[in-house]
Amino acid sequence: MLLESIKIRDINPSLIYGDIKNKTRKPGLIYRIFRSIVFQLLYYLFHVFPVNPRRILFASDSRVEIGGNLKFVYEEMVNRKIDYDYKFMFKENSFVKKTVIEIVKLAYYCATSKSILIEENYPMISPLKIRKKADLIQLWHGAGAFKKFGYSRLGQPGGPKVNSKDHRNYTKAVVSTKNVATHYAESFDIEKDRIYPLGIPRTDIFFDEEYKEQKRQELYEKYPFLKDRKVILFAPTFRGRGRKEAHYPIEYLDFEKLYNNLKDEYVFLFKLHFIILNKVTIPYQYSDFFYDFTDYREVNDLLLIADILITDYSSICFEFSLLDKPMLFFAYDVEEYISKRGFYYEYQSFIPGNLVKTTNELVEKIVNKDFAEEKIKPFRDYFFDDLDGKASQRVVDLILLGREISIPVLDNVNSIKGISRDY
Repeated sequence: MLLESIKIRDINPSLIYGDIKNKTRKPGLIYRIFRSIVFQLLYYLFHVFPVNPRRILFASDSRVEIGGNLKFVYEEMVNRKIDYDYKFMFKENSFVKKTVIEIVKLAYYCATSKSILIEENYPMISPLKIRKKADLIQLWHGAGAFKKFGYSRLGQPGGPKVNSKDHRNYTKAVVSTKNVATHYAESFDIEKDRIYPLGIPRTDIFFDEEYKEQKRQELYEKYPFLKDRKVILFAPTFRGRGRKEAHYPIEYLDFEKLYNNLKDEYVFLFKLHFIILNKVTIPYQYSDFFYDFTDYREVNDLLLIADILITDYSSICFEFSLLDKPMLFFAYDVEEYISKRGFYYEYQSFIPGNLVKTTNELVEKIVNKDFAEEKIKPFRDYFFDDLDGKASQRVVDLILLGREISIPVLDNVNSIKGISRDY
């Protein structure tokens, strides 16, 4: 049973840490009207123009430039010299105001692009009715299925409202395996035949030996201290109900104990979730052991030089399993988190590593090399249909070019048939 005080409310971290990353000042009424009502009117007005069958829009409200799955799909097309009209609309996050020109351009590109590619929720696009000859394609940023999200959380704190329009207009969504298709269909509230188990494009790097070696050398050259000792990567998810409350309670880690027990063999890298408001303050006496890599955006590159991953409820465990390296799950608040958030699978039997709740347990597992590595392979095999590094190729061929390829197709009773379909 979870007992919670009704007298002392959680403090909004943005009140403590200020506007470190998110420009959270509430926009004015005129801007809100233009961003919503006028934007949608412009979108439908631009229907007077035909859909350009060779135009693709890459859009994100959490990046200043292309990255993640969007980048891998784009580079796949460029490397194959596919001559399309590529458009890009990126913003640091959804709290940063768009200019009038940016809003008009977004409406025009959404109305006239054959394919709109996103990799997270995009509230401005969610209310739009996608044209018959066009696609809104969700290349979700996380692999597998871990903690519940979207409409799987209806009725829970932080979950969507029943009449929300988020996610529901996707015409196609790409996932890592047929085994999670039902969860994603529920989370997005879309039909299961819109779910395509083609693999996660950004995981292609884990099968590219040349890229992995090149990226390791780049990191070692830029950060020489990574070469001398083994690397522990600490990459937890955030706490709080969204961007304005996202934080991580660093005080649950005992810096002194970690330093005294692990400093001779390891370095410890922090890679906090990019929306977390508070920053890591590393005591000067431990600065040769702890390093803050939170601002290094592409976490998958850091996985290549990590010897041990420490996470909690983050989907990063799926990508790391492709490297067949040990993980620990530092989940000091697992009971509370499960009661508030919920998971698609029973947490403790699901995770591909040992659960620890204190720094003492964390140190003990690392020192004794007790990682339960036998859990990694079955975990990896269940959450990835294809271990070939060709996810980007499949997305381009099937989703964007409409070419016929052989994939597992989901029918109405959630069975799998190995057939070819021309989409």
